[in-house]
Amino acid sequence: MFRITKEFHFSASHRLEHLPEDHQCHRLHGHNYIVVVELAAKELNADGFVRDYHELKPLKTHIDDDFDHRHLNDVMDAHPTAENMAKYFFDWCKQRWPETAAVKVSETPKTWAEYRP
Repeated sequence: MFRITKEFHFSASHRLEHLPEDHQCHRLHGHNYIVVVELAAKELNADGFVRDYHELKPLKTHIDDDFDHRHLNDVMDAHPTAENMAKYFFDWCKQRWPETAAVKVSETPKTWAEYRP
């Protein structure tokens, strides 16, 4: 299996309002997010790629336009957790690129959430 990944960055705020008021994530705060999309294929295309990295530009545009410097509670229908973001970006990518195998989202240098069916 061949696998490629590409990393995207954005900054945004959120609140996890469903948590108790004394929980630090209940308060308004922000993160410098990293989104990593992974694509996989058993065979390479005629150009020798799983997929040309340039073809992933629509994800960068989507992140820049709809997530960067936004309040995620206003952007997402689900609680704006890293786990829900990983699933959201996975579904978004899978609709465009069938080779999508997983998406990881980081809120801090030490924390990652991944969605992989």
